Amino acid sequence: MNHPSLHAVEISPDNIDAALKVKVREDQNTFVAPVDRSLAEAYASRNTAWPRLIMDGDRPVGFVMASFDPDEKDVDFRCAIWRLNVAEGEQGKGYGRFAVETVLAEARRRGDKRITVSWVPGEGSPEGFYLGLGFRTTGRVDDGEIIAELFLDQETAEA
Repeated sequence: MNHPSLHAVEISPDNIDAALKVKVREDQNTFVAPVDRSLAEAYASRNTAWPRLIMDGDRPVGFVMASFDPDEKDVDFRCAIWRLNVAEGEQGKGYGRFAVETVLAEARRRGDKRITVSWVPGEGSPEGFYLGLGFRTTGRVDDGEIIAELFLDQETAEA
């Protein structure tokens, strides 16, 4: 589905209230931290965190936060999607895919060749969503979360 009105915006004083209103379904709270926690982590990690509010026109529909840290010792956390929250009632409309594609575009712009994401396993987890976007599990688990990776260009994937 094409959404010409979709865009990702940097979190600012003008839109922080809108960002804080993005809430996932209650049964998803065990799989993703709320936006307020993410913004606190972004503030504490402001040199590496990349939080964005996903807008459909003037309506907030989601939140995504990535980390870009080329100096990180653990390769799995140099370029990673930290959070993806699609608002309750807005799921299944392509907003999550758009958010991930926005992060992938930023990673490519920065010259990254690989990006990771992790999730807590269980019924209702985002595993199927990420695997459907092309992420593949690495076999590594960190703090109970499954780590998956996506290579951003064919040359890296074949290496």
